[in-house]
Order: sequence, then structure tokens, then C-alpha cells
Amino acid sequence: MENRYFKRDISWLSFNYRVLLEAEDNTLPLYERINFISIYSSNLEEFYKIRVADHKAIATGAAQSDEENVQSATELVDAINLEVNRQLEERIRIYEQKILPELKKNHIIFYQSRNVEPFHHEFVRRFFREEIFPYLQPVPVSKDKVISFLRDNRLYLAVRLYLKELPPGAPGRTQYFVMKQPYSKVPRFIELPKVGNNYYLMFIEDIIKANIDTIFPGYEVDSSYSIKISRDADILIDDTANTSEIIEQVKSKVKKRKIGDVCRFVYDRAMPQDFLDFLVDAFHIDRRELVPGDKHLNLEDLRHLPNPNPDIHPVRKPQPMKLTCLNERESVFQYVEKKDLLLHHPYHSFDHFIHFLYEAVHEPTVREIMITQYRVAENSAVINTLIAAAQNGKKVTVFVELKARFDEENNLATAEMMKAAGINIIYSIPKLKVHAKVALILRRSKDGAKLPGYAHISTGNFNEKTATLYADSGLFTCNPIIVNDLHNLFRTLQGKENPVFHRLLVARFNLIPELNHLIDHEIELVRKGKKGRIILKMNALQDPTMIDRLYEASQAGVSIDLIVRGICCLIPGQPYSRNIRVTRIVDTFLEHARIWYFGNGGNSKLFLGSPDWMRRNLYRRIEAVTPILDPDLRKELTDMLFIQLEDKRKACFVDENLQNCWKSDHPQKEKVRSQYTFYELLKTKNENQE
Repeated sequence: MENRYFKRDISWLSFNYRVLLEAEDNTLPLYERINFISIYSSNLEEFYKIRVADHKAIATGAAQSDEENVQSATELVDAINLEVNRQLEERIRIYEQKILPELKKNHIIFYQSRNVEPFHHEFVRRFFREEIFPYLQPVPVSKDKVISFLRDNRLYLAVRLYLKELPPGAPGRTQYFVMKQPYSKVPRFIELPKVGNNYYLMFIEDIIKANIDTIFPGYEVDSSYSIKISRDADILIDDTANTSEIIEQVKSKVKKRKIGDVCRFVYDRAMPQDFLDFLVDAFHIDRRELVPGDKHLNLEDLRHLPNPNPDIHPVRKPQPMKLTCLNERESVFQYVEKKDLLLHHPYHSFDHFIHFLYEAVHEPTVREIMITQYRVAENSAVINTLIAAAQNGKKVTVFVELKARFDEENNLATAEMMKAAGINIIYSIPKLKVHAKVALILRRSKDGAKLPGYAHISTGNFNEKTATLYADSGLFTCNPIIVNDLHNLFRTLQGKENPVFHRLLVARFNLIPELNHLIDHEIELVRKGKKGRIILKMNALQDPTMIDRLYEASQAGVSIDLIVRGICCLIPGQPYSRNIRVTRIVDTFLEHARIWYFGNGGNSKLFLGSPDWMRRNLYRRIEAVTPILDPDLRKELTDMLFIQLEDKRKACFVDENLQNCWKSDHPQKEKVRSQYTFYELLKTKNENQE
């Protein structure tokens, strides 16, 4: 049988390559282009720590999976490395042939080696002696002695030396050392004195290389190269454990991330083979973990590259706007009692959500606040407001997902702080992750009578930091059915009852049946000679069952547009997918919203919520999706979707070979840039509101 799905990880690499291509767009501000190289590199690092580490464990027999065996895992790792090496060549090309010349054009000379202009020799020597040398600790490397430990994702300089006192060929004359860069003591990028109109920057490792003979008196320095390792960062929590056991597992296993198994050994590809062979043997590196890299590794650090030239203006992003309908005289509560409200971050200010919670703190009729927290911001205003509510006598319940990868420690620390303040904390549920982004406020009058409550269902976390970086949408509503459904969801999280949901779609309950019903209805419309239309916006599409449903709809004649930022395992351009187009958008903000449109014969149905169409979201998580019932808000979301489909500036098609295909021969000249066009639409609407 033919393979009807892209490999998940190969599809993800296609997305990450699209991120890299932003660095090539010369219409973008220079430092925004540089930042995309940083994002690409950071994404790749996490990919190796999680996904590739898992596949390698299966390939070596150290782990087992129902989805792949030793051979298929080995073949997949080989395919991943092949594609990554191709992309890294592209990264080198873009960096060296596009970015560095553009910096120079803007009077920023970024030294790429130890060799500097004569007028900087003294500065480099003095800076090394005073600022770097005190923190360097060379460690000898030997095949036969104790193996020195290489920390995860830290840069090391591997050095080969010859003892001057011994003649060539003498035993023990050749020696090897590794030195960890002083990660927290000295910046990665050093600003050198300005000369004339030019500013100068230099990597710290190049300053070390320029002075390396000072570190090793009595030795002749042969060569030095950057190396680093990535360690398996996936921590396996026993999902059958009770809450207290999960907490203890998180506390102990997160600490072990730093000493996880090596999943990648990255080295300067200019390193001679015999030098590399020595390090591989000395550190017991599996050769399947070797990844050739650039001269300068950890290019995710480029997000910290200084901009010494005041004539290069910082990146100007659309600034979050305050809604005129929610000015200081109008409360969120009073507005939402009259009409549903959509917020689109980062175009709208996250302060409105904070104000929503703040009103709950001071409104006498509010008796209870319930909210989920998946990724909590540090020093969070959301958390501080919830603590204030508890201190003000409100009953506050927060569901904290301890198994949110890389946020486990922060979530646990925040939960313990909230618990100490009197907030009722519900922790992770065995065998499930709670990924829903929902908040609920319940009210009663003085005599105990029920008053309208407020529900908020979002596509993104309640996190003020990511709300400035991710493009998300969230609905405020007083609809009593949705409020009651959400209350039932929180009861379920507390283990109190088996719920029935009437409007809210909840994964593992009624979400899949309703999605099937909606798709069936579009197919039936086509069979009756009418138009079937589906538009699905999400981060990832991977579940084979739902992909097959889309193939079925396509074959029936339903017109389908998918706006999928990342993983898309559906293969377009095939006989069974001839009516499906896949659009990918990469721009200033991370597209994160999940919005679904079903044509319904002209009376469209729209939904908004937290899940992607991946197996883990649809079957192993608690996710929440709300219908959009207000016709004005349905139009607003429909406008967003159609603007994104019209985008030929930052949107591309994904073809049957996973290629990112521009929709225009000259994308940089196209007018519709969906994130900025939608922002202007919202801005105009906001200005026209009374």
C-alpha cells in the first residue's frame, strides 16, 4: 500500500527550513533576519534533544515503540541527518553570503576568526587577559583516564598541543584538552573599539583562540575547534502515578536532564579526521551521533548579537492595541454581558485579560475563579492577580499541568507559591495532559442566587510573555450553556463527575464525533450538488484518522484549505488530495491559533480552541474548543482566515515533496502580508468603535 502520510519529523524539518528562509528576505530589518537564524538553530537544538533522542533510543534497542522498530528508527535518523546537513549548508550560505555582507554594508564588521585588524591586537590581548583568562579551566583529555563530563548545550574548545620538550613522534608529545567557555561570566559577543565609521564585533571563542598560546606555556599549539553535545531532554513520567508521586518524579527527573544520554555531538567540520577520531574514542561517542557543524556553534545565541550602530533601527513590530470598547469607563464584565468578545494577541493587549481577572478580585458578586495553566510566565501578573483574589476571599482553583515540557520546574514552583496563598491547586491527571486554555468566573448575589458567569476559551496559554510573541485568539462569553459546559469541564478535572457537553467540544469526550459530523455534512452538501468548504488553521496535522477523513472529503469534492504552520503529515497534490491546499505562514509572530471553518452551505460554522489535529491532542489530552456564535465575531475570524489565504508575501504552499513553494514569483513585492494586514483591519475596526 502506498504511503499516504509524510513522516512527522521530516515534515517538521520542512517547517524549520521555512523559518531559515526568513533570514534571506532582504526586505526585513537586518536584525530580524539574524533573529530567524537564531530561532532556526534553537528549534533544531530542541528537536535533537527530544525527537531525535527518542528515535535513537529505539534504533539502539534502549527503548521500544508501537510505531517503529529498530530498522525504521535507524532509517529515519539517517534521513533526518541527511536533511539537517543539507539545511546547515544553506544556513552557512545565508549567514556568510547574505548576513555578514549586510552587516558590513551597515558599518558593522563581525570578525569570523581569530585574525583581527592590527589596531585591535592590543584590545584583544588585554580583554582576554583581564576578562576571560581568569575563568578558563583547561581539562586534559585521555582515552585511558577518567572521562571529563561535557555539559549539555555548552560550548567547548577542543585543543590539540605538542609538548615542546619532546621531539616529534615521541610518546606523550601530543596532548588534548577541552575548555568550557565562561558561559555566565563573559558575553558570547564582544564589542571592540570603533574605528572611523566602523563598529566591530567578535566571538568570545575567537578571542580565546587568538590568545591560546598564553593558556598553554611549554606547548606548541597545533589547532583548536569548537564542539558541543546535546543530551536527551525528554523525561518519562509514570502516568499511572498519583499526584504526590508525579510531583516527586518531576522534581527528581528534571534535575537529570543535564546528565541525559548524548544524542548529538556537534563539531567544527574543519576538524581533521584524526582529531575527531580521538575525541570520539575519548568521550565514548557513538558515531551515529556525529553532526558536522559550523566554525561557530550555538548560533541560537545570535538573538543576543549587539547592535552598536544607532543608525540601524530596532525591529518595529505592531504594538498591542487597547480596545476602545474596553476603555477605563467600561468593564470587561459589563461588555461581555451584552456581547461576546474576541481578543487577538499580540495585536490586542494582554492587559485586557489581566483586567478581566482583576475585576473578579474586586467584584463582590464573584465567588469563584477557575483557570488552567500550562506554561506559566515567570513573575506572572496572572498568578499575582489570582493570589490577590484568594486573599480577597474568593475561591480560586487552578489546574497546573506539571508535564508541560521544559516548564515543569517553573510550573511546580508557581503552583507551590499559589498553594501557600490559599489557592486550590489541581495537579496533573494520570495518563493525561491538560492542554485546554480556559478560565471561568462564577457569581452569586448576596442572597445566593446564581448570576451570569464568564467563560474565556483561548488558543494560547495565559502567559503575558508569549502573548507578545505568539498569534493567538480567545473568546469571552456569558453564554449560559458554554459557561455551564466549562464548569462541567472543571468538575471533571477535579474528578467529580462524568460530564455532558452541549456546546463546548472537549477532546476524549465529544470532539472527534462532532468533527466527523461536520466533515460528513460538507461531504453531503457536495453530494446534493452544493458547495462543500473547509478551512482548518492549526499548528500541526498528524493524526492519520483525521487526515483520512480529509482525504475522503477531498475525493468527494469538498474544497479544503489547510493553514498549518508546522508539522503536516497530509500529502497534497495526490489523486486522493486533489482538492486540498496546504499553506504555511512564517512571519514576525509565531502563528499559534487553532481556528476551524466549515462552510455549512453558506451559514458558516467557526470554532476556536487549544488542540492541533495530532494523536496526542485528540486522544491523550484534555482540550477545549468553543463554537463562535456571534455573527460579527464569525465574520472577524473568517476575515482573518481569508486574509491568510490571500497572503503571497509570507505564506507559501507546501507541495507533495514537502517543498516550501512561494505563491508569487516576486513575494517581496506582494501587498498582503497577513499578520500586518489583519492588524490594520483590527486597528481600523477599533478606531471606528464608539
